[in-house]
Amino acid sequence: MLIKKSITIKKHRTSLLLEKEFWDALEIISKENQSSIEGLISKIDHARESSLASSTRVFILQYFRNN
Repeated sequence: MLIKKSITIKKHRTSLLLEKEFWDALEIISKENQSSIEGLISKIDHARESSLASSTRVFILQYFRNN
């Protein structure tokens, strides 16, 4: 199931559509790194080379592969 959430990146509101499992994973990562989900997504946005949703999924995959 896809879930759409509104977030703020660089003082701009945008929405991000991800599967529930990816939102759950972002919650876990943010707690482990003592960061907010918006903070994580801002970092992903800064380094991305494709869509924000795709970059977020790749970030999550790489995070769990490396940890």
